[in-house]
Amino acid sequence: MDAAQRRQEIVGAVCRIIATDGLERASLREVADEAGLAVGSVRHYFDSSDDLLAYSFAAVSDRLLSRLNKALTGLGLGPAAADPDMSRAVLTLLGEFLPLDEERALDACAWLAFRNAARIRPFLAAEADRSHRAVAAIVGQVITRLLHEDDSAGTGAGPQLVTAAEHLLATLDGLAMHALLQPGWMSPEMCRDVLESHIEGLRRRVGASH
Repeated sequence: MDAAQRRQEIVGAVCRIIATDGLERASLREVADEAGLAVGSVRHYFDSSDDLLAYSFAAVSDRLLSRLNKALTGLGLGPAAADPDMSRAVLTLLGEFLPLDEERALDACAWLAFRNAARIRPFLAAEADRSHRAVAAIVGQVITRLLHEDDSAGTGAGPQLVTAAEHLLATLDGLAMHALLQPGWMSPEMCRDVLESHIEGLRRRVGASH
């Protein structure tokens, strides 16, 4: 196994520990045990727990951003209201934020935990800012495309669209958290229904203001 694969294996162990025991338990020793490795093997790649957590945060962020950018290619040009494929593509993209399956649940749990920890752990702050800006930029593109705005005209930076993007980001965070805390109630199907309802309401509110 090469170094990149080993690092990803270790990141996977970090995410599993966060999901079951919380970020505070993600020490070098605990992660080594979870990954089935000697502590020395983990130290070969990471000098400290802080180094391990910072790397894992970036890796989880990059996985999410990779899925989002891939899904973004499904958002073709054209009026969303007249293109059912557009609405499906939007829901598919936004679903990447949510714990709709085991892989996304692990990433969502870890990403939320890392972002929360960044408030009091300065070594995580830079990645929290980087990932938030990158995610916000993608959500901004979704809002602009969804609401039929032309970015070349400069409307994408208007106050209404900024507010709409922030509203959507907050909704996604809330849905992800609710689904992680109450998986028996907030099922993947309900997550999709709530998200679809929010998108339709958003389109109506912003569209009516123009």
